[in-house]
Amino acid sequence: MNVVVLGLWHLGCVTAACCAEHFSVVGLDFDEPVVTALRAGKAPLFEPGLDDLIGCGLSSGQLRFTSDSADPALGAADVLWVCYDTPVDDHDVADVPFVLERLARCLPALRFGAVVLISSQVPAGTCRGLEARHPGVSFAYSPENLRLGKALDVFRHPERIVVGTRNAGTRAKLAPLFGPFCDEVLWMRPESAEMTKHGINAWLALSVTFANEMARLGEAVGADAREVERGLRSEPRIGQKAYIRPGAAFAGGTLARDVVALTWLAKEYGDPAALFPAILAGNDAHKDWALGRLRTLLDPLAGKTVAVLGLTYKAGTNTLRRSGAVELAVKLLAAGVKVRCYDPVVEALPSELAGAERCSSLEGAVDGADAAVVATEWPQIKETDWSALGARMRRAVVVDANGFLNLRTDQGFSVEYFAVGTPQR
Repeated sequence: MNVVVLGLWHLGCVTAACCAEHFSVVGLDFDEPVVTALRAGKAPLFEPGLDDLIGCGLSSGQLRFTSDSADPALGAADVLWVCYDTPVDDHDVADVPFVLERLARCLPALRFGAVVLISSQVPAGTCRGLEARHPGVSFAYSPENLRLGKALDVFRHPERIVVGTRNAGTRAKLAPLFGPFCDEVLWMRPESAEMTKHGINAWLALSVTFANEMARLGEAVGADAREVERGLRSEPRIGQKAYIRPGAAFAGGTLARDVVALTWLAKEYGDPAALFPAILAGNDAHKDWALGRLRTLLDPLAGKTVAVLGLTYKAGTNTLRRSGAVELAVKLLAAGVKVRCYDPVVEALPSELAGAERCSSLEGAVDGADAAVVATEWPQIKETDWSALGARMRRAVVVDANGFLNLRTDQGFSVEYFAVGTPQR
Protein backbone atom coordinates (compact mmCIF):
# COMPACT_ATOMS: atom_id res chain seq x y z
CA MET A 1 0.00 0.00 0.00
CA ASN A 2 1.27 3.49 -0.93
CA VAL A 3 0.37 6.22 1.53
CA VAL A 4 0.87 9.98 1.25
CA VAL A 5 0.51 11.87 4.53
CA LEU A 6 -0.43 15.52 4.01
CA GLY A 7 0.56 17.91 6.81
CA LEU A 8 3.69 17.27 8.84
CA TRP A 9 3.33 18.75 12.30
CA HIS A 10 2.56 16.54 15.31
CA LEU A 11 -0.27 14.41 13.91
CA GLY A 12 1.27 14.09 10.46
CA CYS A 13 4.78 13.23 11.60
CA VAL A 14 3.53 10.56 14.00
CA THR A 15 1.21 9.11 11.34
CA ALA A 16 3.90 9.04 8.67
CA ALA A 17 6.57 7.54 10.91
CA CYS A 18 4.30 4.83 12.36
CA CYS A 19 2.81 3.90 8.98
CA ALA A 20 6.30 3.60 7.47
CA GLU A 21 6.85 0.59 9.73
CA HIS A 22 4.32 -1.24 7.52
CA PHE A 23 3.86 0.66 4.24
CA SER A 24 5.62 2.86 1.72
CA VAL A 25 4.99 6.41 2.95
CA VAL A 26 5.66 9.88 1.57
CA GLY A 27 5.15 12.85 3.86
CA LEU A 28 3.99 16.01 2.09
CA ASP A 29 3.98 19.53 3.48
CA PHE A 30 4.26 22.85 1.69
CA ASP A 31 6.44 24.33 4.46
CA GLU A 32 9.91 23.82 2.97
CA PRO A 33 11.91 24.37 6.22
CA VAL A 34 9.81 21.71 7.96
CA VAL A 35 10.43 19.25 5.13
CA THR A 36 14.15 20.02 5.07
CA ALA A 37 14.42 19.28 8.79
CA LEU A 38 12.43 16.05 8.42
CA ARG A 39 14.73 14.85 5.67
CA ALA A 40 17.50 15.17 8.26
CA GLY A 41 15.42 13.17 10.76
CA LYS A 42 14.26 16.10 12.87
CA ALA A 43 10.56 16.54 13.68
CA PRO A 44 9.19 20.10 14.04
CA LEU A 45 8.31 19.53 17.71
CA PHE A 46 9.43 17.26 20.50
CA GLU A 47 7.69 13.92 20.92
CA PRO A 48 9.51 11.11 22.75
CA GLY A 49 10.92 8.58 20.26
CA LEU A 50 9.65 10.39 17.16
CA ASP A 51 13.00 11.52 15.75
CA ASP A 52 14.40 8.00 16.10
CA LEU A 53 11.38 6.47 14.36
CA ILE A 54 11.61 8.98 11.52
CA GLY A 55 15.30 8.10 11.19
CA CYS A 56 14.45 4.40 10.95
CA GLY A 57 11.92 5.07 8.21
CA LEU A 58 14.39 7.16 6.23
CA SER A 59 17.12 4.54 6.59
CA SER A 60 14.85 1.71 5.45
CA GLY A 61 13.66 3.64 2.42
CA GLN A 62 10.05 3.23 3.53
CA LEU A 63 9.72 6.94 4.34
CA ARG A 64 10.61 10.10 2.51
CA PHE A 65 9.44 13.71 2.55
CA THR A 66 8.53 16.26 -0.11
CA SER A 67 7.06 19.74 -0.48
CA ASP A 68 6.06 19.27 -4.13
CA SER A 69 2.37 18.82 -4.98
CA ALA A 70 3.50 17.41 -8.35
CA ASP A 71 5.51 14.65 -6.68
CA PRO A 72 4.86 11.29 -8.41
CA ALA A 73 3.90 9.81 -5.04
CA LEU A 74 0.49 11.48 -5.26
CA GLY A 75 -0.26 9.78 -8.55
CA ALA A 76 0.71 6.41 -7.09
CA ALA A 77 -1.05 6.84 -3.74
CA ASP A 78 -3.72 4.42 -2.60
CA VAL A 79 -4.53 6.74 0.32
CA LEU A 80 -3.97 10.45 0.81
CA TRP A 81 -4.13 10.86 4.59
CA VAL A 82 -4.85 14.48 5.56
CA CYS A 83 -3.14 15.05 8.93
CA TYR A 84 -2.76 18.78 9.40
CA ASP A 85 -3.09 19.90 12.99
CA THR A 86 -5.88 22.37 12.22
CA PRO A 87 -4.82 25.80 13.52
CA VAL A 88 -7.06 27.58 16.02
CA ASP A 89 -7.20 31.27 16.82
CA ASP A 90 -7.25 32.84 20.28
CA HIS A 91 -11.02 32.22 20.42
CA ASP A 92 -10.61 28.47 19.71
CA VAL A 93 -12.07 28.80 16.20
CA ALA A 94 -10.53 26.26 13.82
CA ASP A 95 -8.99 27.55 10.57
CA VAL A 96 -10.55 24.86 8.38
CA PRO A 97 -9.81 26.70 5.10
CA PHE A 98 -6.10 26.32 5.94
CA VAL A 99 -6.54 22.55 5.65
CA LEU A 100 -8.94 22.47 2.70
CA GLU A 101 -6.87 24.84 0.56
CA ARG A 102 -3.83 22.57 0.92
CA LEU A 103 -5.90 19.48 0.19
CA ALA A 104 -7.20 21.15 -2.99
CA ARG A 105 -3.62 21.44 -4.29
CA CYS A 106 -3.26 17.67 -4.16
CA LEU A 107 -6.57 16.43 -5.57
CA PRO A 108 -5.75 16.94 -9.29
CA ALA A 109 -2.74 14.62 -9.00
CA LEU A 110 -4.58 11.69 -7.42
CA ARG A 111 -5.24 8.63 -9.54
CA PHE A 112 -8.72 7.24 -10.03
CA GLY A 113 -9.70 5.06 -7.09
CA ALA A 114 -7.48 6.73 -4.50
CA VAL A 115 -9.09 7.48 -1.13
CA VAL A 116 -8.78 10.76 0.75
CA LEU A 117 -8.79 10.00 4.46
CA ILE A 118 -9.15 13.05 6.71
CA SER A 119 -7.96 13.05 10.31
CA SER A 120 -7.50 16.79 10.67
CA GLN A 121 -9.96 18.44 13.05
CA VAL A 122 -12.82 19.65 10.85
CA PRO A 123 -16.51 20.41 11.51
CA ALA A 124 -19.18 17.79 10.92
CA GLY A 125 -20.40 17.91 7.33
CA THR A 126 -16.93 18.53 5.85
CA CYS A 127 -16.76 15.20 3.99
CA ARG A 128 -20.26 15.71 2.60
CA GLY A 129 -19.25 19.13 1.29
CA LEU A 130 -16.09 17.74 -0.30
CA GLU A 131 -18.03 14.92 -1.96
CA ALA A 132 -20.38 17.46 -3.51
CA ARG A 133 -17.51 19.53 -4.89
CA HIS A 134 -15.40 16.56 -6.03
CA PRO A 135 -17.82 13.81 -7.09
CA GLY A 136 -15.09 11.59 -8.52
CA VAL A 137 -13.11 11.32 -5.27
CA SER A 138 -13.77 8.98 -2.33
CA PHE A 139 -13.59 10.74 1.04
CA ALA A 140 -13.48 9.21 4.51
CA TYR A 141 -12.97 10.54 8.02
CA SER A 142 -11.13 9.03 10.98
CA PRO A 143 -10.74 11.21 14.09
CA GLU A 144 -7.24 11.44 15.52
CA ASN A 145 -6.79 10.42 19.13
CA LEU A 146 -3.16 11.24 19.88
CA ARG A 147 -1.82 12.54 23.16
CA LEU A 148 1.27 14.70 23.33
CA GLY A 149 4.10 12.83 24.99
CA LYS A 150 2.50 9.40 24.36
CA ALA A 151 1.64 9.72 20.70
CA LEU A 152 3.64 6.80 19.29
CA ASP A 153 2.17 4.29 21.71
CA VAL A 154 -1.35 5.62 21.21
CA PHE A 155 -1.04 5.44 17.41
CA ARG A 156 0.45 1.94 17.40
CA HIS A 157 -1.93 0.47 19.97
CA PRO A 158 -5.32 2.23 19.85
CA GLU A 159 -8.21 0.70 21.75
CA ARG A 160 -10.35 1.13 18.63
CA ILE A 161 -10.35 3.12 15.40
CA VAL A 162 -13.38 5.10 14.23
CA VAL A 163 -13.78 5.46 10.46
CA GLY A 164 -16.55 7.18 8.56
CA THR A 165 -17.05 6.21 4.93
CA ARG A 166 -19.94 6.31 2.49
CA ASN A 167 -19.55 2.98 0.70
CA ALA A 168 -18.25 -0.55 0.98
CA GLY A 169 -15.62 -0.03 -1.72
CA THR A 170 -13.88 2.70 0.22
CA ARG A 171 -14.11 0.58 3.37
CA ALA A 172 -12.38 -2.31 1.59
CA LYS A 173 -9.56 -0.04 0.46
CA LEU A 174 -8.99 1.38 3.94
CA ALA A 175 -9.20 -1.83 5.96
CA PRO A 176 -5.59 -2.91 5.14
CA LEU A 177 -4.32 0.48 6.34
CA PHE A 178 -5.66 -0.04 9.86
CA GLY A 179 -4.99 -3.78 10.09
CA PRO A 180 -1.45 -3.54 11.53
CA PHE A 181 -2.61 -1.26 14.35
CA CYS A 182 -6.00 -2.43 15.59
CA ASP A 183 -8.50 -5.27 15.21
CA GLU A 184 -11.52 -3.20 16.25
CA VAL A 185 -12.57 -0.69 13.61
CA LEU A 186 -15.90 1.04 14.11
CA TRP A 187 -17.27 1.74 10.63
CA MET A 188 -19.94 4.40 10.26
CA ARG A 189 -21.03 7.19 7.93
CA PRO A 190 -18.69 10.23 7.68
CA GLU A 191 -21.06 12.58 9.52
CA SER A 192 -21.19 10.18 12.45
CA ALA A 193 -17.40 9.89 12.62
CA GLU A 194 -17.06 13.68 12.51
CA MET A 195 -19.62 14.06 15.29
CA THR A 196 -17.86 11.34 17.30
CA LYS A 197 -14.72 13.48 17.37
CA HIS A 198 -16.69 16.54 18.46
CA GLY A 199 -18.52 14.49 21.06
CA ILE A 200 -15.44 12.90 22.63
CA ASN A 201 -13.67 16.21 23.16
CA ALA A 202 -16.84 18.00 24.27
CA TRP A 203 -17.57 15.25 26.80
CA LEU A 204 -14.03 15.46 28.19
CA ALA A 205 -14.31 19.25 28.35
CA LEU A 206 -17.65 18.95 30.14
CA SER A 207 -16.15 16.47 32.61
CA VAL A 208 -13.21 18.74 33.41
CA THR A 209 -15.50 21.75 33.91
CA PHE A 210 -17.90 19.75 36.08
CA ALA A 211 -15.10 18.42 38.29
CA ASN A 212 -13.56 21.86 38.74
CA GLU A 213 -16.84 23.58 39.59
CA MET A 214 -17.62 20.86 42.13
CA ALA A 215 -14.14 21.27 43.61
CA ARG A 216 -14.36 25.06 43.93
CA LEU A 217 -17.67 24.79 45.76
CA GLY A 218 -16.12 22.10 47.91
CA GLU A 219 -13.30 24.44 48.88
CA ALA A 220 -15.86 26.92 50.19
CA VAL A 221 -17.92 24.42 52.21
CA GLY A 222 -14.98 22.41 53.54
CA ALA A 223 -15.21 19.32 51.32
CA ASP A 224 -12.04 17.61 50.07
CA ALA A 225 -12.23 17.20 46.29
CA ARG A 226 -10.20 13.98 46.31
CA GLU A 227 -12.63 12.41 48.76
CA VAL A 228 -15.59 13.58 46.67
CA GLU A 229 -13.90 12.15 43.57
CA ARG A 230 -13.56 8.79 45.30
CA GLY A 231 -17.22 8.89 46.23
CA LEU A 232 -18.29 9.71 42.67
CA ARG A 233 -16.20 6.92 41.16
CA SER A 234 -17.84 4.44 43.52
CA GLU A 235 -21.16 5.06 41.73
CA PRO A 236 -21.34 2.42 38.95
CA ARG A 237 -23.13 4.81 36.60
CA ILE A 238 -20.10 7.11 36.80
CA GLY A 239 -17.30 4.56 37.16
CA GLN A 240 -13.59 4.33 37.84
CA LYS A 241 -12.49 5.64 34.44
CA ALA A 242 -14.60 8.82 34.52
CA TYR A 243 -12.74 12.01 33.63
CA ILE A 244 -13.62 13.77 36.89
CA ARG A 245 -10.36 14.61 38.63
CA PRO A 246 -10.31 18.35 39.46
CA GLY A 247 -7.34 20.45 38.50
CA ALA A 248 -6.36 23.17 36.08
CA ALA A 249 -8.67 24.45 33.36
CA PHE A 250 -8.26 22.77 29.99
CA ALA A 251 -6.08 24.77 27.62
CA GLY A 252 -4.32 24.47 24.29
CA GLY A 253 -7.41 24.63 22.08
CA THR A 254 -7.72 20.85 21.58
CA LEU A 255 -10.90 20.35 23.60
CA ALA A 256 -12.21 23.88 23.19
CA ARG A 257 -12.03 23.68 19.39
CA ASP A 258 -14.69 20.96 19.31
CA VAL A 259 -16.90 22.68 21.88
CA VAL A 260 -16.80 25.79 19.67
CA ALA A 261 -17.54 23.70 16.58
CA LEU A 262 -20.64 22.21 18.22
CA THR A 263 -21.76 25.66 19.37
CA TRP A 264 -21.52 26.92 15.79
CA LEU A 265 -23.31 23.86 14.40
CA ALA A 266 -26.16 24.45 16.84
CA LYS A 267 -26.48 28.03 15.64
CA GLU A 268 -26.30 26.98 11.99
CA TYR A 269 -29.14 24.48 12.38
CA GLY A 270 -31.20 26.62 14.75
CA ASP A 271 -30.85 24.27 17.71
CA PRO A 272 -31.18 25.99 21.12
CA ALA A 273 -28.16 24.16 22.60
CA ALA A 274 -27.21 25.83 25.88
CA LEU A 275 -24.73 23.31 27.27
CA PHE A 276 -21.83 23.78 24.84
CA PRO A 277 -21.29 27.54 25.37
CA ALA A 278 -21.73 26.99 29.12
CA ILE A 279 -18.77 24.58 29.10
CA LEU A 280 -16.47 27.27 27.75
CA ALA A 281 -17.80 29.90 30.14
CA GLY A 282 -17.22 27.60 33.10
CA ASN A 283 -13.72 26.70 31.96
CA ASP A 284 -12.81 30.35 31.36
CA ALA A 285 -13.89 31.18 34.91
CA HIS A 286 -11.63 28.45 36.28
CA LYS A 287 -8.54 29.62 34.40
CA ASP A 288 -7.85 32.21 37.10
CA TRP A 289 -7.97 29.73 40.00
CA ALA A 290 -4.21 29.80 40.61
CA LEU A 291 -4.04 33.57 40.24
CA GLY A 292 -6.91 33.96 42.71
CA ARG A 293 -5.19 31.73 45.24
CA LEU A 294 -2.00 33.75 44.93
CA ARG A 295 -3.89 37.02 45.36
CA THR A 296 -5.42 35.72 48.58
CA LEU A 297 -2.23 34.23 49.97
CA LEU A 298 0.23 36.97 49.02
CA ASP A 299 -1.96 40.05 49.29
CA PRO A 300 -0.77 42.47 48.02
CA LEU A 301 0.51 40.54 44.99
CA ALA A 302 2.51 43.37 43.41
CA GLY A 303 6.21 43.20 44.23
CA LYS A 304 6.15 39.53 45.21
CA THR A 305 8.30 36.87 43.52
CA VAL A 306 6.56 33.82 42.06
CA ALA A 307 8.23 30.81 40.44
CA VAL A 308 6.25 29.32 37.54
CA LEU A 309 7.37 25.71 37.21
CA GLY A 310 6.77 24.37 33.73
CA LEU A 311 5.78 26.42 30.69
CA THR A 312 4.87 23.98 27.94
CA TYR A 313 1.28 23.11 27.05
CA LYS A 314 1.85 19.77 28.77
CA ALA A 315 4.73 17.50 29.76
CA GLY A 316 6.35 15.50 26.97
CA THR A 317 6.29 18.28 24.39
CA ASN A 318 8.05 21.57 23.78
CA THR A 319 5.11 23.51 22.38
CA LEU A 320 4.09 26.74 24.12
CA ARG A 321 1.11 27.45 21.86
CA ARG A 322 -1.97 28.25 23.99
CA SER A 323 -0.18 27.11 27.14
CA GLY A 324 -2.07 27.80 30.36
CA ALA A 325 1.27 28.23 32.12
CA VAL A 326 2.31 31.02 29.77
CA GLU A 327 -1.10 32.69 30.16
CA LEU A 328 -0.70 32.62 33.95
CA ALA A 329 2.81 34.07 33.79
CA VAL A 330 1.56 36.91 31.58
CA LYS A 331 -1.17 37.75 34.11
CA LEU A 332 1.32 37.66 36.98
CA LEU A 333 3.61 40.10 35.15
CA ALA A 334 0.64 42.41 34.54
CA ALA A 335 -0.08 42.32 38.28
CA GLY A 336 3.41 43.57 39.09
CA VAL A 337 4.85 40.21 40.11
CA LYS A 338 8.49 39.27 39.62
CA VAL A 339 8.17 36.05 37.63
CA ARG A 340 10.79 33.32 37.41
CA CYS A 341 10.22 30.50 34.94
CA TYR A 342 11.66 27.01 34.89
CA ASP A 343 11.02 24.37 32.24
CA PRO A 344 13.38 21.50 31.39
CA VAL A 345 12.88 21.75 27.60
CA VAL A 346 12.23 25.45 26.99
CA GLU A 347 15.47 27.13 25.95
CA ALA A 348 14.15 30.67 25.51
CA LEU A 349 11.12 32.52 26.83
CA PRO A 350 8.44 33.63 24.35
CA SER A 351 8.17 37.33 23.57
CA GLU A 352 5.14 37.82 25.81
CA LEU A 353 7.29 36.82 28.80
CA ALA A 354 10.07 39.29 28.07
CA GLY A 355 9.68 40.71 31.57
CA ALA A 356 10.19 37.33 33.25
CA GLU A 357 13.41 35.58 34.24
CA ARG A 358 14.27 32.19 32.78
CA CYS A 359 15.94 29.87 35.29
CA SER A 360 17.93 26.79 34.34
CA SER A 361 17.15 24.94 37.57
CA LEU A 362 14.33 24.44 40.03
CA GLU A 363 16.56 25.72 42.82
CA GLY A 364 17.25 28.94 40.97
CA ALA A 365 13.56 29.47 40.28
CA VAL A 366 12.33 29.05 43.86
CA ASP A 367 15.29 30.60 45.72
CA GLY A 368 13.85 33.48 47.78
CA ALA A 369 10.44 33.22 46.06
CA ASP A 370 7.20 33.98 47.86
CA ALA A 371 5.37 31.19 46.08
CA ALA A 372 5.81 28.48 43.47
CA VAL A 373 3.15 27.42 40.96
CA VAL A 374 3.32 23.92 39.47
CA ALA A 375 2.06 24.69 35.97
CA THR A 376 3.28 21.71 33.88
CA GLU A 377 3.64 18.18 35.21
CA TRP A 378 7.27 17.48 34.36
CA PRO A 379 8.78 14.53 36.29
CA GLN A 380 11.76 16.74 37.20
CA ILE A 381 9.43 18.89 39.31
CA LYS A 382 8.05 15.94 41.22
CA GLU A 383 11.27 13.97 41.60
CA THR A 384 12.93 16.49 43.89
CA ASP A 385 13.23 17.15 47.60
CA TRP A 386 10.47 19.65 48.26
CA SER A 387 11.43 19.96 51.90
CA ALA A 388 14.78 21.33 50.75
CA LEU A 389 13.20 23.49 48.05
CA GLY A 390 10.69 24.92 50.51
CA ALA A 391 13.53 25.91 52.83
CA ARG A 392 15.01 28.05 50.04
CA MET A 393 11.82 30.08 49.61
CA ARG A 394 10.98 33.32 51.40
CA ARG A 395 7.55 31.84 52.06
CA ALA A 396 6.99 28.17 51.26
CA VAL A 397 3.70 28.48 49.34
CA VAL A 398 3.13 25.89 46.63
CA VAL A 399 0.09 26.23 44.35
CA ASP A 400 -0.46 23.02 42.39
CA ALA A 401 -3.86 22.98 40.64
CA ASN A 402 -3.75 19.32 39.62
CA GLY A 403 -2.36 18.04 42.92
CA PHE A 404 0.60 16.66 40.97
CA LEU A 405 3.06 16.82 43.88
CA ASN A 406 0.57 15.60 46.49
CA LEU A 407 2.56 17.24 49.30
CA ARG A 408 1.15 16.66 52.77
CA THR A 409 2.33 18.17 56.03
CA ASP A 410 1.86 14.83 57.76
CA GLN A 411 4.58 13.46 55.49
CA GLY A 412 7.07 16.01 56.75
CA PHE A 413 6.64 18.75 54.13
CA SER A 414 6.70 22.14 55.82
CA VAL A 415 5.05 23.98 52.93
CA GLU A 416 1.69 25.66 52.49
CA TYR A 417 0.28 23.45 49.76
CA PHE A 418 -2.85 24.17 47.71
CA ALA A 419 -4.51 22.08 44.99
CA VAL A 420 -7.93 22.56 43.41
CA GLY A 421 -10.47 21.31 45.91
CA THR A 422 -8.30 21.82 49.00
CA PRO A 423 -10.79 22.72 51.78
CA GLN A 424 -10.61 26.31 53.04
CA ARG A 425 -12.04 25.39 56.44
